[in-house]
Amino acid sequence: MGISPLQDGRERYASGVDRQDPYLRVLCVNIFVRDQDRSLRFYVDQLGFGLVIDESYESGSRWVAVAPPDGNTVLALVTPKRKSEEYKLIGHCRNAVLVTEDVMAKFDEWQRRGVRFHHPPQTTLWGGIFTRFEDLDGNVFSLVGKDDFVREIEAERRVAAEKLEAERRMAQELHIAKQVQARLFPQTLPQLKTLEYAGICMQARQVGGDYYDFLNLGRERLGLVIGDTSGKGIGAALLMANLQANLRSQSAIALEQPQRFLRSVNQLFYENTTDSAYATLFFAEYDDEARRLRYVNCGHYPPVLLRSDNTLERLDSTSTVLGLFREWDCLVADLQLFPGDTLALYTDGITDSFNDGGEDFGDERLIEALRRHRELPSRSILAAVVEEVRQFSPHEQHDDITLIVAKCTGN
Repeated sequence: MGISPLQDGRERYASGVDRQDPYLRVLCVNIFVRDQDRSLRFYVDQLGFGLVIDESYESGSRWVAVAPPDGNTVLALVTPKRKSEEYKLIGHCRNAVLVTEDVMAKFDEWQRRGVRFHHPPQTTLWGGIFTRFEDLDGNVFSLVGKDDFVREIEAERRVAAEKLEAERRMAQELHIAKQVQARLFPQTLPQLKTLEYAGICMQARQVGGDYYDFLNLGRERLGLVIGDTSGKGIGAALLMANLQANLRSQSAIALEQPQRFLRSVNQLFYENTTDSAYATLFFAEYDDEARRLRYVNCGHYPPVLLRSDNTLERLDSTSTVLGLFREWDCLVADLQLFPGDTLALYTDGITDSFNDGGEDFGDERLIEALRRHRELPSRSILAAVVEEVRQFSPHEQHDDITLIVAKCTGN
């Protein structure tokens, strides 16, 4: 029993990303024509091909290319110079083969559009069906189909449809996750007499691992929280949600026993995450009446305190990160705030943003930006700093950008 060349070639050289040899396919085939505009209308209007490129050059030459709907192979419509060897090839293309899942349907469609066929579709010895047609210059194409081709096309369509559906579901799930995570950030800001504050988190992906919060601890006390979980994307977002839940569920003891509060948070985070998961965290309790700040820095970037006299203090680490160790403890530090002092809490998305030269934004630029805009309200300072980061690093954002600015007010 004989095997058709088309069938044998398809079986021996089936395309696939799992092949070990270098990828190879036909990209472009030259079709010599007399008039590019006339031929372009034929291929686009009558055959339903798509225009790939149509460019003219200073030399006077013009490149026109079309492609069938699948776009895998491009036909370049070339108008050679008269008396050239290529000019003699116009109308001499005889071996170009197009494959379709329904030869009869294409035959009827193209014939209605005026395409010249040599004969109606015919069956072949190898079990297929074919016909031939000409373009306006007499170049001949074969149009073939076979059950095997149809099955392959249908299988490719199913795979493509399943991929699109999976991508659609993933995009929908990420959109829902983004909405859910947005609700984890503070929705209201407890009003204070001596502290004006604001926060922002701009995620590099749909969801991320940065976290900030404002906790109403009662008795005119506010909890300021900023953190950064390990990893990126969905994994980091799940850690962030876990950390947020632990902090809020345990915050009732934060006012009287901050060390016990954070030990409990660490214990829960340690037990509910993988061995390699961790989070840096800065937690501060602000006393609105006394203008005092008690804080614990769990391996987080040191917040900066810009005093009203322009001096600078850094709130360095008082313990290690959360989640890596079952046995964990911390030290509590405290300081006094005065009217005109500005406190900035941030994640590495601010300072590690880099420009085209690979230079980081750095904490010095952050401090200078705070100094320049210190007279503005906290929310305006946030916007100004973020805008400076964006101008310094205008390319795609690589990490979450999170910032809290708090200004001590009053006489």
